[in-house]
Amino acid sequence: MAHLLGGENLTVSFATRTVLDGVTLGLEEGDRIGVVGRNGDGKSTLMRLLAGRSTPDSGRVTKRRDVNVGFLDQSDVLDGDLSVGRAIVGDAADHEWAANPAIRDIMGGLVEDVDWHAVVSSLSGGQRRRVALAKLLIQPHDVVMLDEPTNHLDVEGVAWLAEHLTTRWRPADGGLLVVTHDRWFLDEVCNRTWEVHDGIVEPFDGGYAAYVLARAERDRMAAVVEGKRQNLIKKELAWLRRGAPARTSKPKFRIEAANELISDVPEPRDSLALSKMATARLGKDVLDLENVTLQLGDGGPIFKNITLRLAPGERLGLVGVNGAGKTTLLRLLNSEIAPTSGRMKRGKTVQTAVLSQEVRELDDVADLRVIEVIEREKRVFSVGGRELSAGQLVEQLGFSNQRQWTPVRDLSGGERRRLQLLRLLVGEPNVLMLDEPTNDLDTDTLAAVEDVLDGWPGTLVVVSHDRYLLERVTDHQMALLGDGKLRDLPGGVDQYLELRKAALQSAGSSPAAAQAPAAAGSGAGAASGGSSEAQKREARKDLTRIERQLGKLSQQADRLQAQMAEATNAAGGPDFEVLAELNTKLQKLGTEQEQLEEEWLAASEFLE
Repeated sequence: MAHLLGGENLTVSFATRTVLDGVTLGLEEGDRIGVVGRNGDGKSTLMRLLAGRSTPDSGRVTKRRDVNVGFLDQSDVLDGDLSVGRAIVGDAADHEWAANPAIRDIMGGLVEDVDWHAVVSSLSGGQRRRVALAKLLIQPHDVVMLDEPTNHLDVEGVAWLAEHLTTRWRPADGGLLVVTHDRWFLDEVCNRTWEVHDGIVEPFDGGYAAYVLARAERDRMAAVVEGKRQNLIKKELAWLRRGAPARTSKPKFRIEAANELISDVPEPRDSLALSKMATARLGKDVLDLENVTLQLGDGGPIFKNITLRLAPGERLGLVGVNGAGKTTLLRLLNSEIAPTSGRMKRGKTVQTAVLSQEVRELDDVADLRVIEVIEREKRVFSVGGRELSAGQLVEQLGFSNQRQWTPVRDLSGGERRRLQLLRLLVGEPNVLMLDEPTNDLDTDTLAAVEDVLDGWPGTLVVVSHDRYLLERVTDHQMALLGDGKLRDLPGGVDQYLELRKAALQSAGSSPAAAQAPAAAGSGAGAASGGSSEAQKREARKDLTRIERQLGKLSQQADRLQAQMAEATNAAGGPDFEVLAELNTKLQKLGTEQEQLEEEWLAASEFLE
């Protein structure tokens, strides 16, 4: 492989702290490298050095003479006075860029729904990020460097970006360097990983899953005295092996070594035990929305006759397009707003807590130190059956002994988010709602947060674009597609993306959507041409048939769940063989429901 660029003996210090100490590394053609490490350990600094955006205290950066480097900064660098079109293509005429199919695909994937003539300063954070990405990606760079590219992107945007980067170059061409906390994205895109820590950069082969295994092996072989950190890595590794077969089937993930390493690691959480504890704390009723419609202002309704019933100990993930109402739904569940019509039912013992995106709740304690904020709430906390002091809990979520005495006003964005989550948890809510909790957190901190949530016996609702987090801490997902409806996702985030592709294809709304596979059923194909009355009658028949089948499947699922409850609470203890058999049947029903829902969506889109 040909060398693209690299660094020799790079050293960078800030005040009395050395961030990089004599680092030597290189980027070769075909490398797709993910950079991981704790906040403040030098990930962005390393990338800026290699991109030529900053200068090391000592050492040098070298690159091949003809190499063209594109760099996306973590901060917003767009000129707010420009229109979207000028910000992306400058003064180029439309025909100059529209004739290029690669550029058309980028425009369709990132900015198709953004007003071409709007002023950049009027855009939302997510729209500005997509405009900046489009501006960068339409250029034929040999090396692309991205610093937190998934910030402000929704699940769909992250999936599009991953697909674009995996197909942008031939396998042995080009180079990619990306700093991100999105672990699904790292696994999907990267073939190598650099871990930045303690002034050095350690390379690993493979994406995030392979890195987790290799790091655990490294720590064990070196007999590093990091019991807490190593156990956390092993626990996450156990989940990777047991819960994500598609990810772990990659050849680079050494399954035999993983099985040996995690042989004594229990499941991430005991769902039955947590459900029992949650029922004891909550009772049978938690939060129910029945046929709720919500309209704010003069626009159309945000929700149309949606029904949602949260059970004790339920772990629900919410995904959806930007502006579909995910945060609004949390506010509705938290009784901050009332529905326009329909019924909202709240259990008598329910105590909710919401982690907001802005974390402005900490402004009132800005002058207090971290440990003081937690001790004001409570001094002892129970996690997974263990009693932890406030100091131990704060340390578990990444605040060192020294950092625990830092004033809140001096914390970084990620530290503020960690602290507010801890503050909510020690208040002992029994319904916890998290709105984009992964923003500004590094991968180690995310693993620590997930570990705390694993032992938390309450009802959990998570809004996030982070697929890894959703799969890791929630047991099922639902989607808001922007049409006012709330849909169940038995197939998880992958099913959501398929539904979005089918909807976009039926509407014929973008060049990227036109390349998506056809949706199941006859409705989507017919929608692309003219629609006769005969075709519409056939589509209505399909809807009636599918709804009838879905009703039957739902009844079967209810019966299976009742049988599972009986097997769980049997006099002689849980009958695990019966539970396993019933669970297999339930999964098959879920697959059938998923296929029928796709057919229903295709037929309904045809009739709209």
